[in-house]
Amino acid sequence: MNLIAIDTSANLCAACVLDIDTGRERGRVVRDIGKGHAELLMGVIEETLKAADVGYPSLGRIAVSTGPGSFTGVRVGVATARGLALALRIPATGITTLEAIAAETRRQFPARPVMVAIDARREELYAAIYDEFGNILYAPAVINLQDAALLAREYRPVLAGSAAAMAAEAAASDIFDVGSLAATADIGVYASLAAARDPDAEKPKPVYLREPDAKPQAGLILPRSAG
Repeated sequence: MNLIAIDTSANLCAACVLDIDTGRERGRVVRDIGKGHAELLMGVIEETLKAADVGYPSLGRIAVSTGPGSFTGVRVGVATARGLALALRIPATGITTLEAIAAETRRQFPARPVMVAIDARREELYAAIYDEFGNILYAPAVINLQDAALLAREYRPVLAGSAAAMAAEAAASDIFDVGSLAATADIGVYASLAAARDPDAEKPKPVYLREPDAKPQAGLILPRSAG
């Protein structure tokens, strides 16, 4: 069975096809685009299917990064995944960026807890801590640098994510092992994590952790019709 994974949670527009039965990745396309995921994602998916030498009818599952990360990117990815799943009548699985980065880090530092910290701007971080088996020790949340430093000193984890260096510096310690400093994981990690999940689990939905900065202006909201 073929699974296609997509990730638009950060600067990358990425997709790959994984043969679940053999564990072999059949093809991938990764573009570092920054923004513009809505315009490019379907093209990246088409390129990935071509690279994998499969068509839409050959897909049995779809996986998607659900964030936290770029509000627009996450929304585009999840909407596309759910739309494809509905059209193809296949299951869709959501994987958070935090758990994917943690899983990727455990490959480099096995049998160690991992604290993932992603820069959320405004001197805040999206953070979570996982044990050596991937179980949650500290649930995903938005925290400030001071709290991140306290958590790092308490758990002594491997640090990973785009704000890992910031967390280490705030903890005033250079003894931490540091994994990837990216804001997302390799697309193959999302595919492998999704392949191990129950395909009948809850449908993917965005994980924002805090409200978006952009909100509609009150004066532009039309009143509902009484009828």
